[in-house]
Amino acid sequence: MKSRVIFPLSVCEPQKEHTTRGKSSQKETLLYILYIKRDDDGIESTRTIGRETLRDQQRRRNDYSTVRGHRGLGLGAGVRPRREQRLFEMELPGDAELYAQRDFGARRVQGLCDFFYIGLERKREREREGDLFSSSLSFFLSLFQTLFVRGKRMEKLDRIFNPIDQLFSLSFSLSANHFHASLTRAILSSHFLFSTLSPQVTTLPSGLRVATEATPYSETATIGVWIDAGSRYESKETNGTAHFLEHMAFKGTAKRTAASLEQEIEDMGGHLNAYTSREQTTYYAKVLKKDIGKAVDILSDILQRSALEQRAIERERGVILRESEEVEKEIEEVLFDHLHATAFQHTGLGRTILGSADNVRKITREDLEKYIKTHYTAPRMVVVGTGAVDHDQLVKLTESAFKDLPTQGVSTKDAITSDPGHFTGSEVRIRDDDMKVTNFAVAFKGASWTSPDAMPLLVMQAMLGSWDKNAPGASDVTSKLAQIFHSNDLGNSFMTFNTNYSDTGLFGVHVATEKNDALDDVAFAVMREFQNLIYQSQPEHVERAKQALKASLTLHQESSTSSNAEEIGRQLLTYGKRMTRAELFARIDAVNAETVKETAWKYIRDQELVIASIGATQFLPDYNWFRSSTYNNFY
Repeated sequence: MKSRVIFPLSVCEPQKEHTTRGKSSQKETLLYILYIKRDDDGIESTRTIGRETLRDQQRRRNDYSTVRGHRGLGLGAGVRPRREQRLFEMELPGDAELYAQRDFGARRVQGLCDFFYIGLERKREREREGDLFSSSLSFFLSLFQTLFVRGKRMEKLDRIFNPIDQLFSLSFSLSANHFHASLTRAILSSHFLFSTLSPQVTTLPSGLRVATEATPYSETATIGVWIDAGSRYESKETNGTAHFLEHMAFKGTAKRTAASLEQEIEDMGGHLNAYTSREQTTYYAKVLKKDIGKAVDILSDILQRSALEQRAIERERGVILRESEEVEKEIEEVLFDHLHATAFQHTGLGRTILGSADNVRKITREDLEKYIKTHYTAPRMVVVGTGAVDHDQLVKLTESAFKDLPTQGVSTKDAITSDPGHFTGSEVRIRDDDMKVTNFAVAFKGASWTSPDAMPLLVMQAMLGSWDKNAPGASDVTSKLAQIFHSNDLGNSFMTFNTNYSDTGLFGVHVATEKNDALDDVAFAVMREFQNLIYQSQPEHVERAKQALKASLTLHQESSTSSNAEEIGRQLLTYGKRMTRAELFARIDAVNAETVKETAWKYIRDQELVIASIGATQFLPDYNWFRSSTYNNFY
């Protein structure tokens, strides 16, 4: 028997098209609902019912029905505008998949509120029913804190929660034999489990978005600007412009020389950096709380008033050319550039980020200015603050500092439509018999950021895993492919990758091995594991991968304010919203063995693939062998 708890995401307002209920006041009251439903009909799972509900085309678009007869305990949150004299009537659905498969877990219910779920499943023989309730309550407390607590009010709330913590340290029961719980552990762990809720987001009249996610008691902050512009939006002739522009941002502005800019950052004890990818460019600063205003001013200055002096351009041209030479020595970088060029031939995604040497020598100031005017527009930017930030303060600073941003330009949608990332099955081999280690990558067409298949592919990536024979614990990894590599001494390392773009992606495995005479065995092991995803995905393997994935994502998000800012900026550009940890975990939990098999069949079974290799490539099986391995059953 399974139970699931569903939670609303946040305080919300009615949809504009639903005018019959009237407009809600800005001041709203958070309410919670505790409900219990019994399994009178002997329903063992809500998954099947949820799928049928999705397939039922006769249901109203926003009408979600609770599974009758399903016993579960739920703790929900809703809103009550002061003008309304009655509560909104809500039924919380009993199936996580109902949400997981539609619009990233966020839907409108009866036009009233934005909801998302946390799928907390359990089996009677494995978990105590009390754990479900305690997790529900702990999340509600975290939700309450995040929504209503700001600044010094946190201290007042701590004085309230401390006695509650002591009170609930005693075990109690709900409905006699049904729910027993000790809530101390839940309350104490609530901040670690579901502390990351939606950031505050404000859209300025220019279209520029400002997002913040504060960390209590933090003394440092990361302030950054994420721009929906990268190398894929360049032409063949101007390839490398986005990266060149990133370099020029630190070479002086209308009011700061390069030296004074460096001195100002150094005097603050801060850190200023930038990077360019195929779809995004980022400028960010990590500073103390008291220097947030200075950081915003510096970022706005380099983005709006970069000097672009001709002497600086010529100096930086040499720097970029030397950087390109250094990158050519990084085999992995070269391999993935060739992989993209082969997979997305004659498209923006197939071009390198740095650009060719010939292009770098030809880029002019006019090219840089044109790129800024076309792509560095307010609607394609997000200003993000994490750590010791105040949302209202950052909004005011941004509104003042970024007032000169252009608002008109080419939209991301139009840019992608004009140059979509078409996937082409093919291969490229760079033979070098003098190389001791052979590197090769095998990849299939993947999913876009917004595809429903993105999460199953992420779980599949965790299932295949990564391995390095020199890493501690290399012999104890749980990945089946890693165990094969280790027990048979097939190579030095391998890495599974799942790269997402706005309209497509790449899913595959990169291998580095000194066993050149065993490359056919290595290729066989890799392709067999791809097929195992189709035919041999076991529930225990999927669950293990999901837990590892959750841990990895949590460690990344909590490693620094910069990592958190990166997640917020990237997700607002790709999803249009911040996917909270709770929502992300719920989407991961919705993936099961059947989902993995279906997704693997769709993306791997009898599908075109792309191969890039560098080294003793003559020992690697030919393309036709790899292609036939997508449909020839090894079993």
